[in-house]
Amino acid sequence: MADPSSYRPKPGQIPDSPGVYKFRDEHRRVIYVGKAKSLRQRLASYFQDLSGLHPRTRTMVTTAASVEWTVVSTEVEALQLEYSWIKEFDPRFNVKYRDDKSYPYLAVTMNEEFPRVQVMRGQKKKGVRYFGPYGHAWAIRDTVDLLLRVFPVRTCSAGVFKNAARTGRPCLLGYIGKCSAPCVERVSPEEHRELAEEFCDFMAGRTGTYIRRLEARMTEAAEEMEYERAARLRDDIEALKKAMEKSAVVLADATDADLIALAEDELEAAVQIFHVRGGRVRGQRGWVTDKVEAVTTGDLVEHALQQLYGEETGDSVPKEVLVPALPELVEPVQEWLAERRGSNVSLRIPQRGDKKALMETVQRNALQALGLHKTKRASDLTTRSRALEEIAEALDLDSAPLRIECYDISHLQGDDVVASMVVFEDGLARKSEYRRFQIKGFEGQDDVRSMHEVITRRFRRYLAEKEKTGEWADGETGLTEEDGRPKRFAYPPQLVVVDGGQPQVAAAKRALDELGIDDIAVCGLAKRLEEVWVPGEDDPVVLPRTSEGLYLLQRVRDEAHRFAITYQRAKRARRFRASPLDDVPGLGETRKQALIKHFGSVKKLRSATIDQICEVPGIGRKTAEAITVALAQAAPAAPAVNTATGEIMEDEEYATDATDATDAESETTAGSAGEPVSAGSSDERRGQER
Repeated sequence: MADPSSYRPKPGQIPDSPGVYKFRDEHRRVIYVGKAKSLRQRLASYFQDLSGLHPRTRTMVTTAASVEWTVVSTEVEALQLEYSWIKEFDPRFNVKYRDDKSYPYLAVTMNEEFPRVQVMRGQKKKGVRYFGPYGHAWAIRDTVDLLLRVFPVRTCSAGVFKNAARTGRPCLLGYIGKCSAPCVERVSPEEHRELAEEFCDFMAGRTGTYIRRLEARMTEAAEEMEYERAARLRDDIEALKKAMEKSAVVLADATDADLIALAEDELEAAVQIFHVRGGRVRGQRGWVTDKVEAVTTGDLVEHALQQLYGEETGDSVPKEVLVPALPELVEPVQEWLAERRGSNVSLRIPQRGDKKALMETVQRNALQALGLHKTKRASDLTTRSRALEEIAEALDLDSAPLRIECYDISHLQGDDVVASMVVFEDGLARKSEYRRFQIKGFEGQDDVRSMHEVITRRFRRYLAEKEKTGEWADGETGLTEEDGRPKRFAYPPQLVVVDGGQPQVAAAKRALDELGIDDIAVCGLAKRLEEVWVPGEDDPVVLPRTSEGLYLLQRVRDEAHRFAITYQRAKRARRFRASPLDDVPGLGETRKQALIKHFGSVKKLRSATIDQICEVPGIGRKTAEAITVALAQAAPAAPAVNTATGEIMEDEEYATDATDATDAESETTAGSAGEPVSAGSSDERRGQER
């Protein structure tokens, strides 16, 4: 625990101007980002008597080891820079809203030649029109099913579309009139795009004009005694009205607005947002956050606005945003929102009428969301705390291991030997800090030697980062890290867990001893009896089967095994898909793909002359000669066989797959850990595939 006076800036050193400041811990990790109208006044408030600070603020300033700031010209710039840094550094003491679920959107891919209507989740893509978010995917599909009768826009995937175009036969929706079948040229690209634009206009709330137009066409058809067309138009109108009934009118003046409501207690806050477009509720979403800093309701609203509109532009930011409380500095926030939208945005508290009544509904939703979240999380928080305490007690640690790193070795009968490192902080996986290794020190199968190599490499990097940042210098920091992002191996754990028994634990401990590291605990979890092994002990530590500590260690070990075996399988698959072109010096993926596209397959490329190869853009004569030599030396591979059908796969298909393979780095970051492997499947393969 640091004394804030040890890093307090000198009097007069802090400028009296707008800016953004960062607190860093002893490892140079950014732990808090804030902005201020006056940096001098705001930072001075952190260095008063600790007894006068809010408990959360007190924890932050005693965890920090330094503070720095950046001066900006306006408060709007401060708001933008604060949002960027919070997103980049993910500080532990800042309010960060967590979506309570992944919300589905109705998306229209206007960036394609034939726009497609589909359900999308996750990051928004450029050139795609989004509507929502919706509470459930089935709500989107019900609406789309009704609208396709009137707007028969394509909904099929790229594969289905290409297959229909190749065969000249549309899919079922094309036959029943719910797709205009652009795949078989029933409509031109321009006509299909016009349908997609009308679909978007209807979803955006411009419904009345279109229905009146259909009613006029229906009346005209009836007067001309074209009763079948009139009946069709009548059914279209009913379908549109039924789709509109799914979102009732809540604001009579066709308002475009977002309503944000909060429910909070001393520890947590829940946010609910209703998206109203054309007077109708078009989407709803909710967030939950821990109040890790001392914040007011206005501060929470400001953070919610940053989270909600930080990546949005244009019409995604509505003309009106209704909130339960205004931020401390309203004008900069309004100006920032106006910049995102491109026109004025009204940020205010509803006082009366329909908008106030709707805000009360949103508030009730926020209260229910907070209650549900606390119900689900109460046991989770208690369980994780108890698990960490049980581990500390069983291993005789000075404190609970808030950061745990686990290592596992994976291979297939000694081939493609790799290792994984997974990180758990406060009992939860931190996937952004996962790492993976290729074993480079020797060939063959030796789990103990592999574990020694991996631990040595990981903590040698840690020591190198410490030396580079000057943490060993007497009385000086000498820190060179400027961007605040933690180095890949700069943050040490309190506990290292290895997947294995006494030999693996001894290897890990020996690696740490050789590096002179004596403040990190080591243990191993053996699979057979779930025994916990510690260095230098002949007998394992046996935790009760019902122990939360044992359950957490199992989760950490299983995650390390899953991550290692996923990497090992990917590495093996790339080796199986290797192409003779991989051996050509200086031939990258782009030129490989150009060669395959030009000739159609490796087989045809092998029979081509040097002059013919030189015709490919980017391929010179020297490279063409190297390609010819490499293909001549490589024996043609046996044809691949589809084991399900017995079909022999064509060389063209195999060659195309081969050029898609890319080499992995020896040590790489994994922000996403892939699909889990079930316990049963991993147990069945464990003898063959480690």
